[in-house]
Amino acid sequence: MKCPNCSSKDIGKIGSHQFYCWGCFIELTVNGEKMSVYQVEEDGTLSSLDDLFFGDEMQPDFPQIHASS
Repeated sequence: MKCPNCSSKDIGKIGSHQFYCWGCFIELTVNGEKMSVYQVEEDGTLSSLDDLFFGDEMQPDFPQIHASS
């Protein structure tokens, strides 16, 4: 799996459907073939970055990314 932001392959699994990019420090959530991208704030809360990555359109499919990765 590669990070959609920085293309790093340094991705860690932090939950059953959650991943963390050590290259740019974002959290990725994969549900089926849909992905959500979050910035981790200083207090540990997550801020969605989906509008920056996917715009106003529906989230695209990511067939190369599976939760079991």
